Amino acid sequence: MKFARPGRSGFTLVEILVALAIIAIALSAGMRALAQATDGAAALKSRTLALWVAQNRLAAAQIANPWPSLAAFEGDATQAGIRYVWRATVTSTPNPSFRKIEITVAAPDLPNYQLARLVGYLGNSNPQ
Repeated sequence: MKFARPGRSGFTLVEILVALAIIAIALSAGMRALAQATDGAAALKSRTLALWVAQNRLAAAQIANPWPSLAAFEGDATQAGIRYVWRATVTSTPNPSFRKIEITVAAPDLPNYQLARLVGYLGNSNPQ
C-alpha cells in the first residue's frame, strides 16, 4: 500500500529554500555566540594578568625599605609575555603609621582604560 501522492516525489523549491534559510540563521547565531565567548575569554585573561601585575606592585611596595614616599609612580611590567603599564599613587591616611596605595594597570596602547585597580595599605615597619 502506497500513501504517496501521484505525480509528487521530493520537496518543492520553496520548501528547500525555507529549510536552508532556517539552517543559515541557526549557524550564524551559533558563530556569533562562539565569537563572543572567545572575546570574553581573552578579556578575562587580560584582566587577570593585569590584576597579577597590580598585586606584584603592591607586594613590592609593602616590602620596600624605606617605605614609598607620598607621590605617584609609573612603570611597566610584563606578565605572561604581555606588557602592561601601571601607575601607583601613595597618599597619607589619618594614622601616620600607614599609607594608602592605589595601583591601576592598563595596556600600553590604551593607557586610559584600566584593566585592573587595586587599593592597599602600607604599614611603616620602622616608625621614627
